[in-house]
Amino acid sequence: MADIIKTIKAHLPTQRRLIQLYSALLYNAHVKGFISGNIFTGGSKLLCVPGLNCYSCPGAVGACPLGALQNALSASNNRAPFYILGILMLYGLILGRTICGYICPMGLLQELLHKIPTPKIKKSRLTRWLSYLKYVFLAVLVIALPLWYASQYIPVPAFCKYICPAGTLEGAVGLLSNPANTPLFPMLGALFTQKFVILVVICGLCVFCYRAFCRFICPLGAIYGFFARANLVGVKVEQAKCVDCGKCVRDCGMDVRHVGDHECINCGECIDGCPTKAIAFKAGKITLREHNVASGPEEKQKSKKISVTVWSVAIAVLLCALIFANMGI
Repeated sequence: MADIIKTIKAHLPTQRRLIQLYSALLYNAHVKGFISGNIFTGGSKLLCVPGLNCYSCPGAVGACPLGALQNALSASNNRAPFYILGILMLYGLILGRTICGYICPMGLLQELLHKIPTPKIKKSRLTRWLSYLKYVFLAVLVIALPLWYASQYIPVPAFCKYICPAGTLEGAVGLLSNPANTPLFPMLGALFTQKFVILVVICGLCVFCYRAFCRFICPLGAIYGFFARANLVGVKVEQAKCVDCGKCVRDCGMDVRHVGDHECINCGECIDGCPTKAIAFKAGKITLREHNVASGPEEKQKSKKISVTVWSVAIAVLLCALIFANMGI
């Protein structure tokens, strides 16, 4: 019996996994959309969620910041899109790539695919170089092409139109899987086929390579990576305790050179593995999580109360979102 309980505990979702699942549901609180086959058009669609979640997903209650940036650039007519740039800067300064590690639905999907038991591609010098490709996608498809088309007075969000697997999976497949949208099938053409093939290839690659889309393609992760040195919430290293053993970098699935750099998604997996307890997850000077050390009953009770309070508030927010999105309040 004790072994069974131990096995169950070992397979329970981690705190980070629960947050990822919660975020995916909160982003897509319009459950009615999956039943009716229609997208949500409420006022919250004017706001951008932090992670990559397609505007056209039947459940989406907010806009995708990457899509919003491309649309703003496409329609800019030589005017800077200050609103979306300000939103991205705000998210970047507060959370940075913690968004990738905790609250991006595409990150969750990639991690679940990687759990499929197969031989895995190990990170190397090649994957580290390939990790810079996402900056090429950002420069060309998210910025250059939308601006060029804007000069021709043609709004084209190039990354969303030609590449984005989130748009294909959540938007196109999400809508087309509903019988109510069967009349849309004759409208599908070569572009949808191309994007569907890209989606299948990326999903297949994620099975063998940890977070392949996040590491090599995602322009949103590239944007948040610019704030790696300045973001408020994330993993921090206490240099006085660090002995440069390199264990954190070796064990990390991402192509990091050091903890907290532009490739680090602040997942915190390195915290318990640090032999000198030099790594902690912090919000400014407040320590949110540190090395898993034995604590007394008072500390455990206090931690449990904080956890219950936080999750109670989070569930209340989710319930409000579900009511707002599905009952038209």
